[in-house]
Amino acid sequence: MPPVRGRLTPNAPLAPLVWFKAGGAAQWLFEPADTDDLCDFLHALDPAIPVMGLGLGSNLIVRDGGVPGVVVRLGKPFAKVAADGLTLTCGGGASGILVSSTARDAGIAGVEFLRSIPGTVGGFVRMNGGAYGREVADVLVEAQVVTRDGTLTTLRQADLHYRYRHSDLPDGAIVVSATFLGEHGEPSAIQAEMDRIAAAREASQPLRSKTGGSTFKNPDGHKAWALVDAAGCRGLARGGAQVSEKHCNFLLNTGNATSADIEALGEDVRAKVLAASGVTLEWEIQRVGVA
Repeated sequence: MPPVRGRLTPNAPLAPLVWFKAGGAAQWLFEPADTDDLCDFLHALDPAIPVMGLGLGSNLIVRDGGVPGVVVRLGKPFAKVAADGLTLTCGGGASGILVSSTARDAGIAGVEFLRSIPGTVGGFVRMNGGAYGREVADVLVEAQVVTRDGTLTTLRQADLHYRYRHSDLPDGAIVVSATFLGEHGEPSAIQAEMDRIAAAREASQPLRSKTGGSTFKNPDGHKAWALVDAAGCRGLARGGAQVSEKHCNFLLNTGNATSADIEALGEDVRAKVLAASGVTLEWEIQRVGVA
């Protein structure tokens, strides 16, 4: 491995870092000291070695055999947010809660929905994260990205060719910062909207469980949870994994599930939904690593 100024850990367990609390280890876990450290490392790294970014681990199944290559996790140096006028400059490791709270304090509306997404800016940009009628494509101006060869480049919103929960961000690229543009708002009204969103999530989602967030994308003209429910999958289990009784587009680790249990349960649900409705559900949760 190339020399680094940050932290580079071999055979690093990933289960503690992901919401499902299951899965194997990263061959290498790199937590860069800053953007230059990340650029230098990737530039010197053998191009054949795969690289993957890891945020809060909320939308992720890490398979039990672990992740080959390097997993990059952006820590505190990348978890800052600054407001200037109606613009927010956000580090790739900043949480949705920090982004929306900073916006509120600055009187910037339009990013309240990020309060409801359990992830970091890097993941939001890559996946066009969204909720409650808004998505990152609505507010992103540009993102600073370190590509797999260690080049720091700026991508405009149009460069990412956003679709529902998808972008054209290159494989191995790491989002180190993003610029969002909001609109004028009163902090009290922004807080009220954030409170409404938080209450809606608490009422409808199993937030205090070991889960991965929304499992399947909503197909055109359908809600994924309704298709899962209609197929009789509410409460369906495999090993230590279960479809949530509270919101059946969420899978749960009830205590001792392997990642194989969780992924296989998801495939069981997809098969049952296809048989019942003719609709093929697409995974929203990312599945990575070796089975």
